[in-house]
Amino acid sequence: MMASCFLSLYCVVAILLATLCSDFLVEGHGAFYLPGVSPHTYKQFEIVTLFVSKLTSTKTQLPYDYYSLPYCSPKRTHLENENLGELVSGDRIENSVYKVEAKANKPCEVACRKKLTKLERQSFERAIEDDYQVHWILDSLPVGTFGASMDELEPTFSRGFPVGFKVVSGKKNKYFLNNHIRIIIQYHDDFESFTPEDVTTKIVGFIAEPMSVRHNYDDKSLLSSCPTSYTKDVKNAQGLDKNDVVFTYEVVWEKSDTEWSNRWDLYLTVSNPEEKVHWFSITNALLVILLLTSLLAIILIRALYRDIAKYNESDDDSGWKLVHADVFRPPADFPMLFSVFVGTGFQLGLMSLATLSFALLGLLSPANRGSLGTAFILLFVFMGSFAGYYSSSTYKMFRGIDWKQNTLLTAFLFPSVVFLVFFVLNIVMWIEGSSAALPFSTFFTLLFLWFCVSVPLVFVGSFVGFKKESITFPVRTNQIPRAIPTQPWYMNPIIVCIFGGILPFGAVSVELYFIMSALWLHQIYYIFGFMFVCMIILVITCAETAILLCYFQLCNEDYHWWWRSFLTSGSCAFYTIIYSIWYNLTELNLTGFVSQFVYFGYMGLICFTFFLVTGTIGFISCFWFNLKIYSSIKVD
Repeated sequence: MMASCFLSLYCVVAILLATLCSDFLVEGHGAFYLPGVSPHTYKQFEIVTLFVSKLTSTKTQLPYDYYSLPYCSPKRTHLENENLGELVSGDRIENSVYKVEAKANKPCEVACRKKLTKLERQSFERAIEDDYQVHWILDSLPVGTFGASMDELEPTFSRGFPVGFKVVSGKKNKYFLNNHIRIIIQYHDDFESFTPEDVTTKIVGFIAEPMSVRHNYDDKSLLSSCPTSYTKDVKNAQGLDKNDVVFTYEVVWEKSDTEWSNRWDLYLTVSNPEEKVHWFSITNALLVILLLTSLLAIILIRALYRDIAKYNESDDDSGWKLVHADVFRPPADFPMLFSVFVGTGFQLGLMSLATLSFALLGLLSPANRGSLGTAFILLFVFMGSFAGYYSSSTYKMFRGIDWKQNTLLTAFLFPSVVFLVFFVLNIVMWIEGSSAALPFSTFFTLLFLWFCVSVPLVFVGSFVGFKKESITFPVRTNQIPRAIPTQPWYMNPIIVCIFGGILPFGAVSVELYFIMSALWLHQIYYIFGFMFVCMIILVITCAETAILLCYFQLCNEDYHWWWRSFLTSGSCAFYTIIYSIWYNLTELNLTGFVSQFVYFGYMGLICFTFFLVTGTIGFISCFWFNLKIYSSIKVD
């Protein structure tokens, strides 16, 4: 009782601390708005800072710093303060040469004139070949651009704008650089009173129109005028076969009826499919749950009532009652590893639930750059005590005595795997010069959170778990294990585990497509309500499938259900791996070994995490089920 109260209190404190730390780390350069804080407003001719962020490509999945290409740069560049989530995602927000004043249109401004070397021209050509997109930030809004849609009925909107474009001419490709940018800033005026002095301007849109223009330029003035409309006329475009490049821009302020609270609607609408598709996936998953629940009710409940009544009315021992003296026997294979997996699965599951809860409350809005990644890291760290508690409780239930090894494995096994993979990927990123390579200071921050926060919390939870009284089983366990009869072919552990993950994976496979698109196609995922419902569906399908297969196993007098219950629902991760391979072949166009290595490295970590969470759900469900049914029968 004391342990339960302690953990409940700690859960509240941990979530509060994670929220406060997340708020602290997310603040900086206007990236985080607390509830009730007014947005930034501008007066006429007030300076509006335009930041440059990074270059991204869906072909390489390797983000780069904006100034890794020879773009115009100020005399002194400096990085803005960024949170953990932004650093992990590869954002490197820096100042720029672009001067923007509130409500001040600029017809044509020269950013700089560059004499490109051969290597610099080749770097632009590689970026154009790999479809790299340029990302800017203005008043916390990412830049976006309109492009032609497939049906050409209405233009599509996407984040960023292309570095340039190529034209196939015979056997050669000609590359053209987007050296002129029309910056369109949409604003909304709020009239606080009837006097013009009290009008406040809020930025509600940030659009770029990139163009390739071959300017005629001398040392004193720009001879050619800026273009008036978007064009891909290669006759007047800036080809990369020339050394001399002039970078220009213009600023256009447009009045908009869009209010500040709705300024992200354009980004979120185009980054996600229609709501009907999500409702279809949710409805499909609910039908799967209804079918599974009905099957469980018909087969299990009716069979269990009949079995319990028969066992209590007579001394007939058959079916699952025969193994009552062995059903709670500790697993013979790797009980230590099993308990560590269960503890880590609890930690990851609670972290996911807390993150989704914060997202539903609006604390992890896409407008708060990096807040989602920061929340994942901090909540995982603060949930360390739950890993220690449930790992030690499970290990003590198995009558284990090596509590030191159990605690150390819980504190270091999963984080070590993540750190090792992440470290290798970081070295690869560093060799490639990608901005996704974390600075050493950030690496030390993560190590500090691991060793100085997470590990002590695991030890605290482990101490409480070992001090708690062990669970009392409803039946006694014999000293000599019972022989297991020959099982039918369809109860083979491999077959059971493979088929056990089909229903849970099928219930969430549609939503998984949207999540994968957000991760690898650089879209914004914001429909956390659908994701929360899918998580509930996943929990229910994993639990019901594991219980149903566990009942069939016990009826065949096989009491080795501990690992099988974990692997049955955990096999969802196996289908996720197959799905990631299929997604890579059909949806992505990754180029080069490094891109493939990065993709499968991160997807491996995601699938391993998914395995631990779903496996823990299956074990908890079967454990509760066995406690209930064996406490309902009379055993001499």
